[in-house]
Amino acid sequence: MTPEMPDVTRARHGRPVHHWRRDVVELAALFTAVAVADAVANMIGHGPDGPALLVISAIVLAATAGFHVWWSRRHGHAPPVSDTGARPTAVTRPAGPSEQPGAPAAGLPGPGTLWRMRTTVKDEPGSLAALCTALAGHRVDILSLQTHPLADGTVDEFLLRAPGALTAAGLTRVVALAGGTSTWIERADAHDLVDVPTRVLGLAARTALDASELPLALRQLLGRCTIRSLPGTPAGGGPGPLPVPAEGVLEDTVMRLPAPEGGVLTVERPYLPFTPTEFARARALVELDGRLGPRIPRGHDVLTLPEGDDITVRRVDTGDLPAARAMHERCSARTLGLRYHGPVGDADRYLHHLLSPRFGRTLAAQTTSGRIVGLGHLLWDGDETEVALLVEDEWQRRGVGGELLGRLVGMAAEAGCASVYAVTKASNTGMIAAMRALGLPLDYQIEEGTLVITARLDTSEQSSPSPLDPTARHHLANRSPRD
Repeated sequence: MTPEMPDVTRARHGRPVHHWRRDVVELAALFTAVAVADAVANMIGHGPDGPALLVISAIVLAATAGFHVWWSRRHGHAPPVSDTGARPTAVTRPAGPSEQPGAPAAGLPGPGTLWRMRTTVKDEPGSLAALCTALAGHRVDILSLQTHPLADGTVDEFLLRAPGALTAAGLTRVVALAGGTSTWIERADAHDLVDVPTRVLGLAARTALDASELPLALRQLLGRCTIRSLPGTPAGGGPGPLPVPAEGVLEDTVMRLPAPEGGVLTVERPYLPFTPTEFARARALVELDGRLGPRIPRGHDVLTLPEGDDITVRRVDTGDLPAARAMHERCSARTLGLRYHGPVGDADRYLHHLLSPRFGRTLAAQTTSGRIVGLGHLLWDGDETEVALLVEDEWQRRGVGGELLGRLVGMAAEAGCASVYAVTKASNTGMIAAMRALGLPLDYQIEEGTLVITARLDTSEQSSPSPLDPTARHHLANRSPRD
């Protein structure tokens, strides 16, 4: 149904429709006005002061008309275009080709800066609307929004695109004036544009394929945090961590969850308290990992040594514990001492911990007969990452250790680690040479006879990416011998 409107505004076939009744009424009103004006003019004009009164009346009418025009222009009482039914004024532009689709229009802000922001608002109607209105008043675009209900309020997590001139402090002030409290803000990047359900599903898929992905998935899910997996029975003996209930424990900036293989998984984020929503997501991811059980990818690569022998590099776990212990028995006391920095008799006690995917990833170099001759470990140490190597004496100085190390560093780079470190001794020239051969910036620290070598994984300026490729096949014939 079309709304009622005057006849003059109705249209048929695109043209306005006029009626003779309106024309007759307008003519009658015109003749009546002329007759009245003539009668008044005759009556006044024949009086003693008639001409003066006519001049004064003309001046008053002109002044009134001028005042009305001035008042209308100043206060803008003219009705909007939509009320009059008139067509909007056409926008003129210079002649030339039209703008390409998707190009930013003139006068609109540029791409701006991405921010991740979290703030607490009152759990009452209108609080979120007031915050969004304040952000819109400063031309801040809300790209995504998550809500985390609390007992005494709601934590709103935003992904924002703000004008470049608006700083983090400026955004915080805008939010505070709109009623936000406990505001936390940091720069975001393009990876944060992925919506939460898609990101969570991707992390669950990675965890389902590889048990060692759990700490990395939790870190990507919760942001910058420190994750420690404490075994129920420490390798060095002594009491284990205090047990936690099956549903886990949330304590402000710390959450503790039962580890799938026993022990406790601790997640700490000192700069930002966890919300019950984040705790539920982390608990669901850990429960998924526990239901799937131990698992690692079963792919492998074949390497050709200078002598012509083939070596297979593959992932190993606690199922390969007997083969790893057999390699320990073939290693000399000096080799084990350089690797474990302690009594040689305790070496076997650490293997179960080192081979568990819960604490990192382990690569093994294996002969065609199935004998393990080298082990390389990538260990998640809180928010840092450690690399360690052990190569059987007979196979040292043949490039096996360097190949394992290059692949481990490649895994660390793929996981988003900023650096890796190796703990060794100054006399372990093979490990030092292998770290140098990576072609990465290195930092050296010596503490009580122990050498800590840290490699930064910012490879933007590196010309050769081959040491960081975890899947490519390599030929070792032209490599310099190293451990």
